[in-house]
Amino acid sequence: MRDVEWSGLNHPTCIERAMKDDASYVCDSCGEEIVVPIDMSAGSEQEYVEDCPVCCCPNVVHVEVEESGDVRAWASRE
Repeated sequence: MRDVEWSGLNHPTCIERAMKDDASYVCDSCGEEIVVPIDMSAGSEQEYVEDCPVCCCPNVVHVEVEESGDVRAWASRE
């Protein structure tokens, strides 16, 4: 497994991960990388609010699942 910084989006903290069961994003408040499980049954575009487990600030987490199964996740402040 390898993480790749994704420069094709306007989100500098977006991380693409070639996995199907989890993904990670960088908290916009504290800069920590957060790993989140991916619910593949929730669709190819997902968005939800989650508090950072490190700094407790709320993040809007965005997840995109490509047809190939690659997952991209990024977050922005709520």
